[in-house]
Amino acid sequence: MKPTPDKPMTDASNPPAANGTLRRRKAMLAVTLLVSLAALAYGIYYVLVLSHYESTDNAYVQATVVQITPQLPGTVSAVLADDTDRVKAGQLLVRLDPADALVALDQAKAQLAQAVREARTLYAGNSTLAAQITTREAEALRAKADLERARAELDRAQADLRRAQDDAARREPLLASGAVAREEYDHARSQAQSFSGQVAAAQSAVQAAQSAIAAAQSGVVAARAQLVTNQVLTDGTPVERHPTVQRAAARVHEAQLAVQRAHLISPIDGQVARRAVQIGQRVAAGAPLMSVVALEQVWVDANFKESQLANLRIGQPVTLHADLYGKQVEYHGKVDGLGAGTGAAFALLPAQNASGNWIKVVQRLPVRIALERAEVVTHPLRVGLSMRVTVDVTNRQGALLPAAQHAPAAAVAPVVPPDPARIASDELVRRIIAENLGTR
Repeated sequence: MKPTPDKPMTDASNPPAANGTLRRRKAMLAVTLLVSLAALAYGIYYVLVLSHYESTDNAYVQATVVQITPQLPGTVSAVLADDTDRVKAGQLLVRLDPADALVALDQAKAQLAQAVREARTLYAGNSTLAAQITTREAEALRAKADLERARAELDRAQADLRRAQDDAARREPLLASGAVAREEYDHARSQAQSFSGQVAAAQSAVQAAQSAIAAAQSGVVAARAQLVTNQVLTDGTPVERHPTVQRAAARVHEAQLAVQRAHLISPIDGQVARRAVQIGQRVAAGAPLMSVVALEQVWVDANFKESQLANLRIGQPVTLHADLYGKQVEYHGKVDGLGAGTGAAFALLPAQNASGNWIKVVQRLPVRIALERAEVVTHPLRVGLSMRVTVDVTNRQGALLPAAQHAPAAAVAPVVPPDPARIASDELVRRIIAENLGTR
């Protein structure tokens, strides 16, 4: 029998086990390769795409909301706008009963007329007092002349009296000897007594002239003092610019303004919201009556996490989607500014992290996004609507803070357009002054 070559001994279970291990190794290698490729692809996508964008859905539409409030108390006589109504700037919204304001205006006009007439009296008093001074000075001159005449008369009477007394004295010793008749002596004594009466009358005239001079001089001093007082009140200004007249004119302006403030108008174009006023209601000054929302001038406040702010810059482009319209409508805008503080910092009760246990909470900072006006007009938004915001942060050359607004050294004062209400009020004041000045 021919011998057969030796063959190695084999285990029936070894070939399947080896094949399974090989397959597992290949599968693990394939999975590892796929995961590595996916991680590499994601890394490349992140570096090339995702790292250039920051997004958040914590964003809401904001707009200018003007609250309509009365500046004076009053009773509502008419409400001319309701919720959801579109209004224009200058449109009448609420009218208050102007009866009290009209009465106050009539009183102010009467006070202005009286002030003008009183001021005219002051100015006219200057001429009257000047004439009084001239009259008193003339009276003083006449009294001085009378005094001179009275003194001359007194001197003459005293001389005549002394002469008559001397004659009587010479004749008295001769009366006993009969050298002088009794009749002649009595005549000399009568003349002396007559001249004595003239002296008394002349002295009275002198005293009267002196009193007249004193009275005239006192009148001159009083008139001059009164003239100085009047001149202090009137010098350097015409009647219409007198402080008393100006004060009364200010009251007219105030009363006229109160009449105008009975009409509450819309300061902007917008839509009425939160109407809270009814006809006949008594409202206080400052009470909110309604609001006007400028829906064509909206913006978005996007609240980004603090970890997302490193690459945000003013001026970066932004794409936005509103939950109202979904993905069909895309808005475009730009970063208009970053908030000065987080919401927690400006909260009514800010967090006190320095006391008690502390848990770190990621803060958010409001970022203002300006929208394209044409897109907002085409697809209107409402205040408070949710938005999804994506900011392209590729260009990081922009500023983190807005540029300071420095006024030029020689700034030109802005030209303020004339106020029609003020023009009408000024015309009313001019008319009242002219009517009471006697120039019309």
